[in-house]
Amino acid sequence: MYITLKPWAIEDATTLSAYFNNINIWNNLRDFIPHPYTQEDAEKFIASQSEIFPTQNFAIVNEGEIVGGIGITLLDDVYKMNVELGYWVAEQFWGQGIATIAVGLMTQYVFETFSINRIVAEVFDYNKASMRVLEKNEYYLECVKRKGILKNGVLTDDSVWVKQKVF
Repeated sequence: MYITLKPWAIEDATTLSAYFNNINIWNNLRDFIPHPYTQEDAEKFIASQSEIFPTQNFAIVNEGEIVGGIGITLLDDVYKMNVELGYWVAEQFWGQGIATIAVGLMTQYVFETFSINRIVAEVFDYNKASMRVLEKNEYYLECVKRKGILKNGVLTDDSVWVKQKVF
C-alpha cells in the first residue's frame, strides 16, 4: 500500500461521483452534500477547488488509484486559527488503514501550510472507525455534543476531535 494525496482534477469526476454516491458514505457526512451525488455535482466541486490555493481538498490515492477524499474547511471570525477536517474512503477499501495514513498526511500538510493552531474533526457517534482513525493520529476527544446532530431523522451525539499544533 502506498498512499498519497493529490488535488482533484476534472478527469476524476466520474470516480468521485461513483464512490461518493454510496449511501453508507453519505450517512457519515453532513446533509449539504447531495445524495444522490451526480457527475454534475462532482464536476462542480472539482471546478470550485481548482481556484483555491493553497489546495484544501485532495483525492486519496493508493498506488495510482483514487480510493477516497480528504479536505479542510478554513474557519473564520474568532475561529480563524482552526480548520475543520473531513475525509471519506470508498466502501470497498474500508478497514485497510487508508484513512489513518491519509489523515496523517493531511495533518502534516495543514500544519505546514496554513497559519492555524488547531485541526477539528466532528464525528457522528455511530462512526467508531473514524474515531479510531483520529485517535491513531493523536487527535484527542475534546467534547461530545450530546444529541447534537440530526441525521436521517435521528438525534445522535457529535464527537469533537482535535489536534493542536506543537510550537
